Amino acid sequence: MTLLKKIDSPYDLKKLSLDEMKTLAQEIRDGILNRVNKIGGHCSPNLGIVEATIALHYVFNSPVDKFIFDVSHQCYTHKMLTGRKSGFVGDIIKNISGFFNPNESEHDTFVLGHTSTSLSLASGVAKARDINGDNYNVIALIGDGSLSGGEAFEGLNNAAMLNSNFIIIVNDNEMSISENQGGLYKNLRELRESNGTCQNNFFKTFGYDYHYLEEGNNLEKLIELFSQAKDTTKPVVLHIHTLKGNGYTPAEENKEMFHNTVSGRINGKTPVIPANLPETYGNITTDFILKKREKDKSIVAITAATPGGVSFTKDFRQKMGDAYIDVAISEEHAMGFTSGLAKNGAKPIFAVQSSFVQRTYDQISQDIALNNSPVTVIVYCGGMSGIDMTHLGTFDISMISNIPNIVYLAPTNKEEYLSMLDWSIEQVEHPVFIRVPLGEPVVTGKKDKTNYSNLNKYQVVEKGSEIAIVALGTFFQLGEKVSARLKQAGFNPTLINPKYITGLDEDLLEGLKDDHNLVITLEDGILDGGFGQKIASFYGDSDMKVLNYGGKKEFTDRTKVTDLYERYHLTPELIFEDVMKQQSGKLLYA
Repeated sequence: MTLLKKIDSPYDLKKLSLDEMKTLAQEIRDGILNRVNKIGGHCSPNLGIVEATIALHYVFNSPVDKFIFDVSHQCYTHKMLTGRKSGFVGDIIKNISGFFNPNESEHDTFVLGHTSTSLSLASGVAKARDINGDNYNVIALIGDGSLSGGEAFEGLNNAAMLNSNFIIIVNDNEMSISENQGGLYKNLRELRESNGTCQNNFFKTFGYDYHYLEEGNNLEKLIELFSQAKDTTKPVVLHIHTLKGNGYTPAEENKEMFHNTVSGRINGKTPVIPANLPETYGNITTDFILKKREKDKSIVAITAATPGGVSFTKDFRQKMGDAYIDVAISEEHAMGFTSGLAKNGAKPIFAVQSSFVQRTYDQISQDIALNNSPVTVIVYCGGMSGIDMTHLGTFDISMISNIPNIVYLAPTNKEEYLSMLDWSIEQVEHPVFIRVPLGEPVVTGKKDKTNYSNLNKYQVVEKGSEIAIVALGTFFQLGEKVSARLKQAGFNPTLINPKYITGLDEDLLEGLKDDHNLVITLEDGILDGGFGQKIASFYGDSDMKVLNYGGKKEFTDRTKVTDLYERYHLTPELIFEDVMKQQSGKLLYA
């Protein structure tokens, strides 16, 4: 790391010779591999963009010139060149995140996490520059996979109207997280195979100047290309062909596995996946879908470019054949597409992560709920986690549960989950969303016989008096622990598994007034607009006291889950203390 040690800013980079920058590129790759091996992170996409990022900082003048990258899968080199190499070398300074963040550096213009946004953000920056009469370069870097997102098209369309400096770098590594999907990629292939000269050119149809570079990992040619585009007076697209995983053979050979990898995987070998993996809610889901598909050819499984994130493995995809559909990075389209499938007699199952549901509010509301399409949407990663601020899974309850016609279910164990999934696929009355529990599967060994068509009927697991605990989904096990702690203190609490996020069991809640004075609600999401607040509102004109437990409406950033539980009083002991204060007439926890 002899050269990287000398780089504290892009100004230091500009002092290096071409040969020194090539040496630096290898040191940066070593830093990337060091980081992901120690703490995990995005490996193969970052390895592929090392030379292009060095060339960017060598040619342009950040932070005067503005760099807006799409997502953060390609920001590691940028971070190392802008004073944050401590997050990548040696023992790793963990407070350096794996994502763009202006709070870390003036070289980061936005907090970035979701995809297909760079062209919209950068075109706004460019327009403001023009209005203010300033003069600098605005560079948007977007991956080929991100071009499938609707916002990328909208940004590309609008930015073409700028009559000023606007530089788009298309990092084409022929991959999204997995393989690219969609008609656009036929044209990208044509452009690659013709060295950018074919008559059909997606970018030229918008009016962009266009330049192609086949050797997108050639530092000398990248510097030449970027130098030609620097200070352009009109929008231009620089299409560079790179190798995802470049410089690390296992990542080159298995680009999908190394897209976002876990710690301890960097050992110079392509990992061998064990034949017998432990049971997860992911493989429970895929096994169930495959069995259903054998008997019912109307079953369709859908993902929006995140098959790994929802456990749609290559083996599963191959077995599903044309009944598996990857719509690419286009969650909005996926919701509309799923609605169309359901309305015309298919049985679609769209698997999506909680954080990405946020991109689809209008489609859920208009295309699905307003039309009452009997879709099945399974939501992964919903709940509190130690993840970065751009991928939080705490907002889906408030978002989805307040849309009319939606039935949002929260299973507490494997048996409930499979029962809900089967009911959802077979029923034709409602759009159904299912929040997949976090963590290892809870297995009861008892078949769930709930009739989910009888909407919003909660299950009283233990009948007691005085205190009722309504514990939703993943937090049902927390509810059991709170109940056990209260029993130790001589109470006889009622324990309720609500199962439904989107409705109230008003008869049950009304009945609690007879012999209860306190209701506790537990949910693994933010409280504002969430499940517990609806119960509190129900009891608003009565003497029933309600304690709502969940998360605060805030963006947390890589905060340990245990710290969040302490902050929000989501431990059996802290909840017990609050109950004791309440029962003795002291102030409530707020």
